[in-house]
Amino acid sequence: QVQLVESGGGLAQPGGSLRLSCAASRSIFSINTMAWFRQAPGKERELVATITTWNRVNYVDSVKGRFTISRDSALNIVYLQMNTLKPEDTAVYYCNPLGRNVWGQGTQVTVSS
Repeated sequence: QVQLVESGGGLAQPGGSLRLSCAASRSIFSINTMAWFRQAPGKERELVATITTWNRVNYVDSVKGRFTISRDSALNIVYLQMNTLKPEDTAVYYCNPLGRNVWGQGTQVTVSS
């Protein structure tokens, strides 16, 4: 059974940091590029970052230099380290095996003073 469980969201002040985690079932983690998406209220879901099985990474321009995606192949976990958070980063964050319609419940990130 394919499963994704995101965690680590919460409330952060502008300039603060959060680290998101996504535990994935081994069947999808080991063979897929993994991605983090986010969806803010009233907006479409946006691709934030991707990481291949070879650890090649890509980011949307708005998070470059602030966010870092990584994966732990032993634990089947993908992380999103978010630094220098801005109010516009507020959204529900989802991890996803890129190209597949498989989604977890998401984790809420709110950046506010």
